Amino acid sequence: MKRRRFIGGMSALGVLSMLPSGWLAARADGAHHDVAVNAGELERLSRSADAWRAVLSDDAWQVLFRERTEPSFSSPLDSEYGDGTYVCAACHLPLFSSGTKFDSRTGWPSFYEPLQGHVDTKLDFRLIWPRTEYHCIRCGGHQGHVFNDGPEPTGERWCNNGLALRFVRADEPLPDLRGRET
Repeated sequence: MKRRRFIGGMSALGVLSMLPSGWLAARADGAHHDVAVNAGELERLSRSADAWRAVLSDDAWQVLFRERTEPSFSSPLDSEYGDGTYVCAACHLPLFSSGTKFDSRTGWPSFYEPLQGHVDTKLDFRLIWPRTEYHCIRCGGHQGHVFNDGPEPTGERWCNNGLALRFVRADEPLPDLRGRET
């Protein structure tokens, strides 16, 4: 019995070693932005979903404020592996570092953790079984869902709609936060 378990374990390791390295491990190298945001900038905006229509494409607005999902493999951000920061497409709050991005083979940009305190979660029952949905903490824009099938160190897969994000290369300045009504 021990021999069978050993052989099965070795077979699993063999299969894992054939997978592309980016599938299991996230990129942790490269320069990144200083994404420090003061606590006041993380406060929820009072801007309505309809007010965001003026600065977003209809598709991005549908994803962010009507909680739609873009088709898998439709976003160029799925194959983006440059160094930088992923910001909310609506309010420009930094949400993910490129160092936490990995290829989940799902067709959506995936990360193993968000920037701490920059997203909020809630239970979603739209597909009958519960899923954890997450939103930008600042504008409330729907980003995607989090699953427990990601790589170490968290074991999580933050599966994001590409339309809900904007990628900013490390050598470019982060955009100013937007959306505060005056």
